[in-house]
Order: sequence, then C-alpha cells, then structure tokens
Amino acid sequence: MATATQPQPAEPTPIPRPTVGPERHGLAMAYEEFIEADFQEGWIYELARGIVIATQVPGIRHGQIVYHVSKLFVLYDLAHPGVINYQAGRAECRLQIEGTKSDRRPDRAIYLRPYPKGPDLWARWMPEIVVEVINVGGEDRDYVLKREEYLVAGIREYWILDRTARRLMVLVNLGRSWQQTLIGEDGTYQTELLPGLEVRVGELLGPPVQTEDE
Repeated sequence: MATATQPQPAEPTPIPRPTVGPERHGLAMAYEEFIEADFQEGWIYELARGIVIATQVPGIRHGQIVYHVSKLFVLYDLAHPGVINYQAGRAECRLQIEGTKSDRRPDRAIYLRPYPKGPDLWARWMPEIVVEVINVGGEDRDYVLKREEYLVAGIREYWILDRTARRLMVLVNLGRSWQQTLIGEDGTYQTELLPGLEVRVGELLGPPVQTEDE
C-alpha cells in the first residue's frame, strides 16, 4: 500500500554577509559585523573603535620602506631558522582587538609562537612585534590610537617608522605602559626578541625625498 510522502523541512535562507566599501568610511559598524564582512577591492579597511576606516593603497615610498622591513626579517629568518614562526603584512593577517572594537591590518607583523588551533584565529593569535610606517596625515592613527590598542592586545614591541621625522620609535610593553625609545636615522636598534638582529634605521627609511611624490 502506498504511503504519503512526508514534506521535507525547508532549508533556512542563509543570511547575506555585509559588504564594506569606501562609502562606509567614517561610519559606525558593529565589531562582529565587520569581522564577518566582505570587502570591496582596491582599498584597505580597518575598524577603529567601532568606526570603519577606508584608506587607499599607500604610495611607492611607503611600499619601499615596508619592503625593506620585510627583507630585514626574511634575511634574519634565513640566518636564524626557527625563531620566527610567521611574518605577515596587511593582506596576510588581522589584529582583531575586541576589547577596543578594532580590527587592524599592520604593515608588518612578526609571530614567534605557532598559531593556535580552532576558530577566531586573528582574535587569539597576536604577533610579538608590529611595525607601522607613518603616512602623511596618518600620524594620529599610528602614534596615538594604535599605540593604545596594541598595548591592550599584548603586543610585546611596537615599531613606528617615520620617514618625515627620519626616525624609528620603539615601544616595549611593560604590562600597563610602554617604554619608549627614539632612534635617529644614523642609529641602530637591537631587540631581545630576535637575538642577533641589528636594525639600521637609515637603511629601512632609504634616502630622504623632497616631496611625497618621489
């Protein structure tokens, strides 16, 4: 005897992921919503204290300094294998600092510990060293906002390269505050986190330029 076919329950309609583009710059957005968002290409997006920040890809001078920084760590890794676990730039890592409602993409991040298993990787795995290169007009973002956020995140050293001031600022995490050191373009810096590394500030900054277009 034939039996009636039982109706199958309808599959739930998936919730679309939010899309973030440059038109969202300066607007508030929930931390959880930003973390799950898709991003329009051609811009760099960060969440700063719950506000979307969309910036254009930096110019060639900025990129050259970031390249010098990246090469510094690559050469160190080749000479001291096993010390650096992972190094990444804006496209390869995120610093999701939920306590400040911020999601940052640093110019360079150096991880010494293996990544933890499980979900929410970028909220649980913080680098030991973060490097930011100052852009003209972005001084407050790197010198003030990120300085506070990276302390909350537990970053052990925060390096700020300033091509206008021709210097490196090194902030060492003391727990509740930073210990600050300024090194001019003729100086060098050595960190306890990477024994044997000598940071020559002038080599990272490159030669001075007359205008930002050079």
